[in-house]
Amino acid sequence: MDGVGSFGAGRTGSTIDPIAFAKQPTTILRVLSWIFSLVVFASIVNEGYVNMGSERLHCVFNKNADACNYGVFMGLVGLLACSFFFLVDYKFSSISSVKDRKKAIMLEIGFSGFWTFLFFVSFCFLANQWSRTSADELPLNQGADAARAAIAFSFFSIITWAGLTVRAVQKYLLGTDMTLFTTEHMDGGAPSQPYPSNSPGGGTTETTETYQSPPFTENNAAPTYQVPIY
Repeated sequence: MDGVGSFGAGRTGSTIDPIAFAKQPTTILRVLSWIFSLVVFASIVNEGYVNMGSERLHCVFNKNADACNYGVFMGLVGLLACSFFFLVDYKFSSISSVKDRKKAIMLEIGFSGFWTFLFFVSFCFLANQWSRTSADELPLNQGADAARAAIAFSFFSIITWAGLTVRAVQKYLLGTDMTLFTTEHMDGGAPSQPYPSNSPGGGTTETTETYQSPPFTENNAAPTYQVPIY
């Protein structure tokens, strides 16, 4: 587990590798969710309203303005949320406090799970309203492609946001191993000095001493005996 910190991120202060970050499953799912939200938003804003022979614009989804408004809301907030959590993911390893990391993961789990449900509602709502739209309401199939794109990418967004929820839960479960961090990390402080201090008066001393024979000592020389002279 070398190089792995709390909640699946690198240890605090570790260098972020952009290439490795881009290859992470969470980053890939985040980018796909951003693209899908953009398609839903742009499809409805650009071609989701048609002119039925008057100056008033009508929503292509059975003339139900709530359907278009809901789709625009989901796409726009999805874009902003993906951008925000993408920045959180990139800066996650620089967060020293385990409590702050836990809050970020809990926020991601709650939002991703909730947004998965809202995109499911969006898919069902738009598909239902589109099925009730008659051909007479869309002369020359105006906005038909945009409506189908919004429905399709709402469905794709369910998959990507559900994947992000699962990845966030996995990171939260990895954070249950608190043995990688000291009490100072829990409070957001710097880790204590793991090496003995060399300063005078330091409280940390070495517990063992290494014995070394003095130089130029012949330990293996045999003792000699001199006969006394009378």
